[in-house]
Amino acid sequence: MSYIQANMAGSIWKILVDIDEKVEAGQEVVILESMKMEIPITAETKGCVKKILFNEGDFVNEGDKLIEID
Repeated sequence: MSYIQANMAGSIWKILVDIDEKVEAGQEVVILESMKMEIPITAETKGCVKKILFNEGDFVNEGDKLIEID
């Protein structure tokens, strides 16, 4: 089991995946908004989305676990 983490603080603008969706390494899964910029967060490994730990509009800090992948 692995996690996709926020690489900086910001608000979750858009979640691009659903639970049970397969993702590939390098695929964009979340878009953060920070300082009026959109920052894509990508999966580092391929797998299947098991849990989405935040909702759109939530504020996250750098290092927060966003998505659980199996």
